Amino acid sequence: MSNATGLDRPEDETPGKSLLILCALAVVAGAGIGFVGGAFRWGLDRAADIRHTVLIWSHGLGWVGWVIPVVTVAILAAVASLLVRNMPIASGSGVQHVEAVDRGALPAAPFLLLPVKFFGGLLALGAGLVLGREGPTVQMGAAFGAAAARRAKRDSADIATLQTSLAGAGLAVAFNAPIGGALFVFEEVTKSFKVRTVLPTMVAVAVAVGCARLIIGDEPDFAVRTLNAPGVQYLPVFIVFGLITGFLGVVYNRLILSLYDRSSSLKKIPNEAKAAFIGGLIGLALWFDPFSGGGGDALSQQIVSGHSFALPMLIAYLAVRFVAGPLSYASKVPGGLFAPLLLVGALWGVLFAQLISPWVTHPDLAISTAIVGMGAFFAATVRAPMTGIVIVMEMTAATALSLPMLVAAGCAVLVATMIGAVPIYDSLGERMMADPRINPPSH
Repeated sequence: MSNATGLDRPEDETPGKSLLILCALAVVAGAGIGFVGGAFRWGLDRAADIRHTVLIWSHGLGWVGWVIPVVTVAILAAVASLLVRNMPIASGSGVQHVEAVDRGALPAAPFLLLPVKFFGGLLALGAGLVLGREGPTVQMGAAFGAAAARRAKRDSADIATLQTSLAGAGLAVAFNAPIGGALFVFEEVTKSFKVRTVLPTMVAVAVAVGCARLIIGDEPDFAVRTLNAPGVQYLPVFIVFGLITGFLGVVYNRLILSLYDRSSSLKKIPNEAKAAFIGGLIGLALWFDPFSGGGGDALSQQIVSGHSFALPMLIAYLAVRFVAGPLSYASKVPGGLFAPLLLVGALWGVLFAQLISPWVTHPDLAISTAIVGMGAFFAATVRAPMTGIVIVMEMTAATALSLPMLVAAGCAVLVATMIGAVPIYDSLGERMMADPRINPPSH
């Protein structure tokens, strides 16, 4: 039977044999994104070390030292933007592109996308823009999957299946969260559980995370001590917390879209100049406080370790990160949304715990609401609650918080849905499909 790629599936290829071929290709592509994604994460860690050294040196120069991070981040952001000039699908997160390919709305990405996303992501995230590492790894995984299928001369359906499965492997590598990466495919991308997708995804995720752990290690991303989790009597607290979190998630999404649209409307200004301007603002924020920029893992680790923050400092961090993430995304350089919004959820969780502390006491309430906040805020913005919950549990190993996390995430999704807010990747997908550089109008 002929298909969109012009290839024919062999007459003697049974469904079982076809599935076996997909799984074999998933092994090869999974190893590819595992090692490349692990190297990407290693590179980001080294870039963060260099950024920290530069910030210390700039403070040693006195008050004029602010120029160093401002100029440095501006230049790196501009170069990252320049890299995506001829490949606009590499800008921002890769999730909406993966979803469009899975629907058949766009062709699968070329393999050239991989180096563009790798080096563009290293420059942008390494410079300190408030973006997530999963944006590059998701799309790099998709590129590996599509390339493997093309190389094996598979048809368009198999190409789409493998690029989707490997996108999940890319997410799994980004957060060292294999089950969360697989759930991302089923809950967010395909919104289904079909054997032909499930098996290649499981294989790809397992191989990818196994290979990546040879580089990044096999410990959870965040070290969290054994918690005295709040009991069922605290569930009303998490219901209220989840309801408010749902509202905050809607506001966050609208801010992302507002700043993104504002950036897009300035058509006379080159994207490189806009990226440089935003990079300069983030560089200035970094000079005042290193925690104000970057993906946010270091600050998240302090929070889940039980570090206490003065209320004004906590409010300041939340306000800065709440704006800096959407602002960084408006630069349209390679980078995702997941990691920054997890920190926003954690900061909001700690703030909530402090605000209710006169009436609600529990020795581990702040850490618990921080971790629950990660999952609930993810659920409110992305509208994939199970994926968010599992990713957070794999990153923290805080399985004792499964019940409050389910309750809070469910309430957050309920509020966001009742308000009528569209999930963030649906909105970003609409904007991507309206871009004539990505989806040229048919004549």
